[in-house]
Amino acid sequence: MPAAVPSDRLGRPLRDLRLSVTDRCNFRCPYCMPREVFGPHHSFLPRAEILTFEELQRLVRLFHRLGVRKVRLTGGEPLLRQDLPELVGMLAGLAGLDLALTTNGTLLARHAEALAAAGLGRVTVSLDSLDDEVFRRMNDVDFPVARVLDGIDAAAAAGLGPIKVNAVVRRGLNDRGLVDLASHFKGSGHVLRFIEYMDVGTSNRWRPDDLVPGEEIVRRVDAELPLEPIEPAYRGEVARRWRYRDGGGEVGVITSVSQPFCGDCTRARLSAKGELYTCLFAAAGTDLRAPLRSGADDTEIETLIRDVWTRRTDRYSELRSEESVGGKRVEMSYIGG
Repeated sequence: MPAAVPSDRLGRPLRDLRLSVTDRCNFRCPYCMPREVFGPHHSFLPRAEILTFEELQRLVRLFHRLGVRKVRLTGGEPLLRQDLPELVGMLAGLAGLDLALTTNGTLLARHAEALAAAGLGRVTVSLDSLDDEVFRRMNDVDFPVARVLDGIDAAAAAGLGPIKVNAVVRRGLNDRGLVDLASHFKGSGHVLRFIEYMDVGTSNRWRPDDLVPGEEIVRRVDAELPLEPIEPAYRGEVARRWRYRDGGGEVGVITSVSQPFCGDCTRARLSAKGELYTCLFAAAGTDLRAPLRSGADDTEIETLIRDVWTRRTDRYSELRSEESVGGKRVEMSYIGG
């Protein structure tokens, strides 16, 4: 029988789980995995420390009993995890589960059909610029825009839509291409979402001057492609949504810095090695792998998850200060954003 849905100390239910399946990525984006930190000598997790598909399936089943209805597979880059469609198939049978995946798109054309056949519902693709020179500079591995667009087309052909396209906006780097991105995806059936550059982790050297606030993003797009606001579809929706006045679709803006939405956050995050985090900006997580591998039964693990969530008070973005910005936090690549 389903367990009662736990709420944290601010009354937020547990509804969403971001599930990291690997800490590795084939990009070195400076806002996430800068090359000077994640270089050739960086130590990624050994295979034995990463949760197996069976362990992931068991944990997702327990989170599902506690109220989770949306699971998003992340990384690192999740498509670097070998045989990922097998895991999708193991999770897709849970009743009422919205199963999605976030990817940089580099391997999507190769795997889209298998992922759809296994039961994946939707994909989100990261694409920070349509300008090939800017995009290659941002991914820092000289990867071309065209191949990401091919992946988006393949995902759409496989039925993995509507596809969301995420663009992290950093002033002076890719913000001149906002309208180009909006124009490209307008009328495509895909949903473009601009994300404010955030102070996640401690390696990206975030500065307030690099931020392009959501209001400015909307104003710049609206000046060329008129917009009107849309009401949120559900509690906990992170994107502020806008639609084109001519009916050409919608865009979203994720404003974690300028207009925090902590009050409605229903998301938990699980690292590839089984650490449970209750905030994107957390300094530490709770180890679920150790009890999994030491013989704890489902009730014991479920109780542990419930206890972590009901003690939760996280609202970093609402309390952001000069002191907290400089504090220790988990890297975004480790828990999938």
